[in-house]
Amino acid sequence: MSMESGDTMRTMRKMERQMNEMEALELLKDGEYGVLSTCGEDNQPYGIPLSYVVIGKDIYFHCAGVGTKLDNISINDKVSFTVIGKTKVLPDQFSTEYESVIAFGRAAKLKDEDKYEPLMEFVKKYSPEFLEAGQAYIDRAKEITTLIKIEIYSFSGKHRV
Repeated sequence: MSMESGDTMRTMRKMERQMNEMEALELLKDGEYGVLSTCGEDNQPYGIPLSYVVIGKDIYFHCAGVGTKLDNISINDKVSFTVIGKTKVLPDQFSTEYESVIAFGRAAKLKDEDKYEPLMEFVKKYSPEFLEAGQAYIDRAKEITTLIKIEIYSFSGKHRV
């Protein structure tokens, strides 16, 4: 995927390790957690691990109604999101097998009427044996849950297998 106008992304140094778009999107969707990186008004980088879901090519995460990540997003909505898949240290080669994907996008809060589908995706991903209880939980908690959507404008994956 291409970057927004004015944004630049370097060419991958070891192109033989680049995942194709479908592989990278699959890792992004299947990852257990990711690291959201933001930057606030003082230009201090801030990275925080969190659970998430992907619908289409958009990333969603939920959080409390206040906090550093929300403060930073209100100042600068550009974010990056990194997921690391399987890794295996290769001590005799002084290297590691790995897979990772990084996405760049713009983050924004969802309105209450747009929260149900992403919250249900959280239940399906993290608690698939409890769909009915998850629906009831969503009904009780969706108004007090802040949900953020990251609209991805670029992503790439890299692996050594």
